[in-house]
Amino acid sequence: MNHASPPDDAIEVASTLRTGDVAAVREIVSAAAAADGVTPLHEPAMLQVTTEEQRHVTHLIARTDGRIVGYAQLDRRDASTPHLEVVVTPDARRHGFGGALVARAQAAASPRPLELWSHGDRPAAAALAARLGFLRVRELWLMRRDLDSVLPPVPDVDSVRIRAFRPGEDEADWLRLNARAFAEHPEQGEMTRADLDRRMAQSWFDPAGFFVAERDDELVGFHWTKVHAGDPPIGEVYVVGVDPDAQGIGLGRTLTLVGLHHLRDKGLASVVLYVEASNAAAIALYSRLGFKHTDTDVMYRG
Repeated sequence: MNHASPPDDAIEVASTLRTGDVAAVREIVSAAAAADGVTPLHEPAMLQVTTEEQRHVTHLIARTDGRIVGYAQLDRRDASTPHLEVVVTPDARRHGFGGALVARAQAAASPRPLELWSHGDRPAAAALAARLGFLRVRELWLMRRDLDSVLPPVPDVDSVRIRAFRPGEDEADWLRLNARAFAEHPEQGEMTRADLDRRMAQSWFDPAGFFVAERDDELVGFHWTKVHAGDPPIGEVYVVGVDPDAQGIGLGRTLTLVGLHHLRDKGLASVVLYVEASNAAAIALYSRLGFKHTDTDVMYRG
């Protein structure tokens, strides 16, 4: 196995991406996903593969013969522990580009530790992490459920009304609710209005599948669903959140079922979700609703 490092000038560090580079990065992400069966960059990172300058994002590009063969995105939104996502196109692997990209990112983040995501618990990623001295510190489970099996009915929750999200009216209230519901979550709880707007601008956004729960005219919970285009398309429990003051009344289960019924009524055959491996309560809820653990994303720190 060849782990030789490419020349220093093969790695470019930039605050913005050119239009052609955006297209090239998206191409290598698609090629890696097709080869590996899992996307190499998670959604927040993909939303930042644009020509727009974002002060907390640094782009690292590996080129050879004028062609982009690798890409890494360093996100410093969490100033104490920057996050890194890395992809190398399949035909350029085993030539040291992945290690070189991580090493340059470590230098840029120094002296702070760096968190590196591996989407899918893959031996090659584990080997690279071990070689670079990274430790496994966090796991995110992918769970899946078929929608052609029986779904429990949606139970009522006293004094709570569930309706669809209203674009142009609910954004500020939803952001406050999301921050409260995910105050301890390292990514979801830090969503900004720009983050929300960027997601609402995506082709998959459908307010009819974005459910919010109201009590006394205040938002106390939500279930945002998503449909992934494909053949066949797949539904996703994108995110479920409940205000701490509304927990313990079964609202999370009710909201989850509202979204699952919605996705099934759209004709989808299956649905997926991501959940922290350490969140035993959520895993128990999803398991009772028929979800099975199918894969794991791993975070390494070094």
